Amino acid sequence: MFKIGFDNDRYLSMQSQMIRERIESFGGKLYLEFGGKLFDDYHASRVLPGFQPDSKITMLKQLKDRAEIVIAINANDIESNKVRGDLGITYDLDVLRLIDAFRGNDLLVGSVVLTQYGGQQAAQAFCSRLEQLGVRVYHHYSIEGYPLDVEHIVSSEGFGRNEYIETSRPLVVVTAPGPGSGKMATCLSQLYHENERGIKAGYAKFETFPIWNLSLKHPVNLAYEAATADLNDVNMIDPFHLEAYGVTTVNYNRDVEIFPVLEAIFAKIYGSCPYKSPTDMGVNMVGNCIVDDEAVRQAARQEIIRRYYHALCEKRLGRGHEEEVQKILLLMKQADISTEDRPVVAAALERQEKTENPAVAIELNDGTLISGKTSDLLGAASAVLLNALKKLARIPKKTLLMEPDVIEPICSLKTRHLGNHNPRLHTDEVLIALSICAARSKVAKKALDQLDKLAGCEAHSTVILSPVDMATFQKLGVHLTCEPRHQTKKLFHRQ
Repeated sequence: MFKIGFDNDRYLSMQSQMIRERIESFGGKLYLEFGGKLFDDYHASRVLPGFQPDSKITMLKQLKDRAEIVIAINANDIESNKVRGDLGITYDLDVLRLIDAFRGNDLLVGSVVLTQYGGQQAAQAFCSRLEQLGVRVYHHYSIEGYPLDVEHIVSSEGFGRNEYIETSRPLVVVTAPGPGSGKMATCLSQLYHENERGIKAGYAKFETFPIWNLSLKHPVNLAYEAATADLNDVNMIDPFHLEAYGVTTVNYNRDVEIFPVLEAIFAKIYGSCPYKSPTDMGVNMVGNCIVDDEAVRQAARQEIIRRYYHALCEKRLGRGHEEEVQKILLLMKQADISTEDRPVVAAALERQEKTENPAVAIELNDGTLISGKTSDLLGAASAVLLNALKKLARIPKKTLLMEPDVIEPICSLKTRHLGNHNPRLHTDEVLIALSICAARSKVAKKALDQLDKLAGCEAHSTVILSPVDMATFQKLGVHLTCEPRHQTKKLFHRQ
């Protein structure tokens, strides 16, 4: 059963106010390192039911007259054509996507900074492309001894070699297409240059997870570890905060490990460090906006199980590693959960056993379980989608939403003219066909009108679904998991 556990309106108000206060505390100029996803933060919306995926950008829009965006991208990532796993596009293309998205929300994109720049050919080409598009580009270079040789880093041969990024707003949000892009180094370099120019500026960090004022083993924080299993992030008690204030807070290993270096860099630039701990650097108000802890715990437990299945499938596809699987298994033990706590898994496997063919099950938001089987005309994902819509519309099971004479010509088109070996309709094709039928059939239209009610539902497939079906479920807001096996024993599968 879906329950709201997070107050999104309170979050928007508290978060924007906290950032305003932090700007003023530094005299009117703040470099804010923005971690995680600014757009479409579906992880947060899954583990914090009630959190809106666009909450961060909505919050920034409340500060749009005071904020500008700087996007950092590692020149080595451009050279290696690094790809965002969730979007399937390279980091340089994602920079263009981010610029469009920010501008579409009436936010100023001040510039792009190429970090770790060393004259890489692909990075030079990207720089030229950006400049032709009217985007200002700056270059930051590799610094020998970074981050440990503080004397060299905070000098004319260290940060001093970097180009000074011209900014015009009191809040400078530094974001990036992914981890390792150099956001923190960009912020620190700017503090050095601002100080050299006699301008007082500060630094803060905005990471949604882990949530500093939840317990170390709270399911939400465990779900963050599961989500970053490939990065080997580990939640831990912030020892600096505990020593300074006698208060237990949660941070993660990379921030705790780097804090002594940051402290030294701040002291070198300003004479003293404004923060006593990594937790002090943060401006995250998420933990103060949880209104139903049990609802949030249950949502986070489900996310950990989903991440486990995702890791299994990534390993099966040759994109993941056994270490990630084992780490998430350990997190499941810490959360005292197993795959049996995901009802759609048993429902899908039971339907497969009865039909001896791949099956998919969906759990509706009221807890009802619906399954679908593979047939001559429909894949299991398409079948369960239609069955779920019929249930939501209270249409009898045996009622056909689309007659076979509608489906069969599409199947024939796929195999006879488009080169497909599988005639069965994918979920996107089924929805298009249903939309056409809805123009003349009141029953089909009634079913189609239920699509919005699928958002937040859980689903499980007994085989790895095609990218098309996975994308359709994602667009509908259905939380899908798959067993780590393919429908056939072929060695090549389209990914």
